[in-house]
Amino acid sequence: MSDTSNEQYRNNNTQSNFTNKPVQLGKEYTVQITETSYKGDGVARVQGFVIFVKDGKVGNDVKIKITSIGNRFAKADLI
Repeated sequence: MSDTSNEQYRNNNTQSNFTNKPVQLGKEYTVQITETSYKGDGVARVQGFVIFVKDGKVGNDVKIKITSIGNRFAKADLI
């Protein structure tokens, strides 16, 4: 592959499938914690979009507030 092809390949494979995020900064959502991250945070999803929930425990239905949004995931606090 040429340098241009390599760059295009990397860009295509690192782009998120979420051009419009299904969550908004500062908004509250009710979610279910389905997993634990390697850092110990709970993991929930809104329309497939990953949200790391500080102090979230697997199996709990919780109300959260979005504190930050990245390209591939968001972070939230329990309310």
